[in-house]
Amino acid sequence: MKNQHLEAVRQWYPNAMTSIDTIDRLLDVIEKHLGLKPEQLMHADSMCCDDVNAIQYPPRAYEMIGPFKMGGLNGYPFAGLTGMNAFAHHVPENGAVVVFYAPHIGITKEGVIGEINRIGQQANSACCGAAKGALNKLLSNQIIEGNISSLDFQMNTIEQIFLHNQARILSASNHLFEATEVMYEAIDNRIEVLVGQTQYPCKYVILVGAVFINGDRDMGSFCQYKKFDYIDLDTSERRSLMKEYFLEA
Repeated sequence: MKNQHLEAVRQWYPNAMTSIDTIDRLLDVIEKHLGLKPEQLMHADSMCCDDVNAIQYPPRAYEMIGPFKMGGLNGYPFAGLTGMNAFAHHVPENGAVVVFYAPHIGITKEGVIGEINRIGQQANSACCGAAKGALNKLLSNQIIEGNISSLDFQMNTIEQIFLHNQARILSASNHLFEATEVMYEAIDNRIEVLVGQTQYPCKYVILVGAVFINGDRDMGSFCQYKKFDYIDLDTSERRSLMKEYFLEA
């Protein structure tokens, strides 16, 4: 049954689907084209540590082994090379690793981006709060080049990413939407570096990049995929499964 709130989400993300539908398609495509069942998949995610992501996490994802948590604020893979290497050693030898990574953003049922109505609260709150906080500092010229403190390392890292993309973000029609796109690209680039420096004792590495979209407490969550690649570790062949993902019914 079509989610009644999908139209509001698709004002911003035209290819978004419910997170339930996305995980169904993901697992179906992997089984059909790679011959692997969920119990053969070791799952890591790089998502924001915001509690709403745990609340709205799609249940079928737990059919895979894991998840190993790579992400910190706004989904950046702060677990780094040590985390990726640790995760790699947990994978079934006849299976695959699935690395799902995504910044997140809220969209209300009225289509307002950057906020949601959370459980037990009357007023809406920011989502992603870290991204909005870093954006507000960018807009008010409060970010200092190279300023990263051990007291707020993750937030400072996001601030630096935004600062290095200041012209792009500030010239966009919606600053937060564009900042989320910038964040996705930063996460994607870092994941590619980490994967390239990690040895996996299995058959495939599957990389799934997306924007994870939180709805109000009665909406559920949504997702728009941006990448769905697999790497055959025997041949080093890399192929996209995005076409198969969108064709899957």
